[in-house]
Amino acid sequence: MEIAVADIGGTHARFALAEVGAGRVHTLGAPVTFKTAEHAGLESAWAAFAAHLGRSLPRHAAIAVAAPVDGDTITMTNSPWVLRPARIAAQLGLDALTLLNDFGAVGHAVAQLDASQFTPICGPDVALPESGVVTIVGPGTGLGVAQLLRRNGQVQIIQTEGGHIDFAPLDSIEDAILAAMRGHYRRVSIERLVSGPGLAAIYAALAGIEGRAVPNRDGHQLWAAAMAGGDALATAALDRFCRIFGAVAGDLALAHGASAVVLAGGVGLRLAQYLPQSGFAERFASKGRYQARMAALPVKLVIHPQPGLFGAAAAYAREQH
Repeated sequence: MEIAVADIGGTHARFALAEVGAGRVHTLGAPVTFKTAEHAGLESAWAAFAAHLGRSLPRHAAIAVAAPVDGDTITMTNSPWVLRPARIAAQLGLDALTLLNDFGAVGHAVAQLDASQFTPICGPDVALPESGVVTIVGPGTGLGVAQLLRRNGQVQIIQTEGGHIDFAPLDSIEDAILAAMRGHYRRVSIERLVSGPGLAAIYAALAGIEGRAVPNRDGHQLWAAAMAGGDALATAALDRFCRIFGAVAGDLALAHGASAVVLAGGVGLRLAQYLPQSGFAERFASKGRYQARMAALPVKLVIHPQPGLFGAAAAYAREQH
């Protein structure tokens, strides 16, 4: 069966066609990406996708959204779009719709993707467990968190808003980062730091510690400078980002009782080559009496280019087959 799939984030809305059947994804077509800021809402972007293809869209769809999907209204955390679940199917002309959280979709992708779609970051290079919990966490415009539970041959995806838990500094530098962030926010969540915009927040805080002026450049320029290594302060901010990311991923794994961790998100994929050489692994395992247990957990990165779209299709295949 051909279905339309969408992955609606804070910055981008991605669309594709997929073939599904017997509870699995058989093919995922080439993605089409729009900036959410350039469309008034989902219906407008959906029409733009159809216009791009030059054909009508299937009447069956799966849509992943970067926000909680329960309740009468979905207010996007990092976008002005507002969705009303009860009206989406009628607005888009659909006969069947699967609607889920974006990191819930990533969880469905993790459950179906084969081993070639993961690369090791730290810990033992072994397959993901056939039983138990896998923590899934990834920075993009925000910070997504989900759990994959495998038990008795069954799979359950647990959608969460774990990216909004409190940031816990672990040294004097991070104390100063937290103090600087409190000048802007009464409560500082981990998403404020472990996300695409989080690098700029860390960079500004480090500049304040050193008494430097913060250059006027956008997030893309800062990320490029940090990855290139030509700007010492940007490089220091990226190293601190990875250390905080490692600590957060380890905390979530402990809280979930996880047997493995999978990293995802656009920023995670960007850091595929950088993370293994960063301070991520040390901070991930540095959990006091649980250090040996944490060091024994496999931590992998999803390298599939569109896990949100693939996962939305996988969720539809499981729900509607």
